[in-house]
Amino acid sequence: MDTSLSFFDAHNHLQDARLTSSPDLLISKAQSAGIKKMVVNGTSPSDWPSVSDLATKFPDIIVPSFGLHPWHTPSDENEWLPQLKHFLAKHPIVGVGECGLDRWMPNPHKENQIRTFTTHLELAAQNNLPLSIHVLKAWGWLIETLHQNPLPSRGFLLHSFGGSRETARELLDLGAYFSFSGYFLHPKKKNVQDVFKYLPPDRVLIETDAPDMLPPQAFYSDSSEHNSPINLSGIYHGFSQLLEVPIQQLANQVTSNFEHFFLETHPHHIS
Repeated sequence: MDTSLSFFDAHNHLQDARLTSSPDLLISKAQSAGIKKMVVNGTSPSDWPSVSDLATKFPDIIVPSFGLHPWHTPSDENEWLPQLKHFLAKHPIVGVGECGLDRWMPNPHKENQIRTFTTHLELAAQNNLPLSIHVLKAWGWLIETLHQNPLPSRGFLLHSFGGSRETARELLDLGAYFSFSGYFLHPKKKNVQDVFKYLPPDRVLIETDAPDMLPPQAFYSDSSEHNSPINLSGIYHGFSQLLEVPIQQLANQVTSNFEHFFLETHPHHIS
């Protein structure tokens, strides 16, 4: 492994019980593998404290992000919004999400999902915070909502983007970044691969989405049962092959994109 390369994971769930049996060991391995930063995404009030604790313990490598995943969407903001604002206010470098819209889930409730997502969008726009968005089978809902609301001036991130080229083009015009997970290196995901080849290099990020979204075994950097942030270096190499660019060139571009999107700080006053 070339330890001169720097890797940045735009989306994972380090707080997941499948990964946190020994977070100190995993973080040590990640740093040895050249991983400089990872965005750890909370998905509900039940895991936000764990994300916050990890970010407090490992501030040099973890960027915390807090959101309500659409699979956990309730109807009453009083159940979760005060807690969300608390965790956003607690950390000086922080993101909003994972949040979003999902028609793939059983019995999706459109109005509740859009209302919840709009609340996250407003928080991100008002404070110019990085916004990480989950979308499955709900691109029309998303684009309609984005057109109807102010957007963060830094843009927003479509995590593990699996939409079409036409959808990508419209989202690019709105300021979107797009994150590529290792799962999309599987041969059956050629359509997604073609979209990422189309995207401007300065709008692309790379993620593991650990402990899920395993890459093909050829790109494993870690032999654990579940996907691990340690697989990030293998995913970078797979993506460099896909784009037919040198790994150093890709790593430099993703570093620039990650720093611009996630790390350029702006004062935020969550209220």
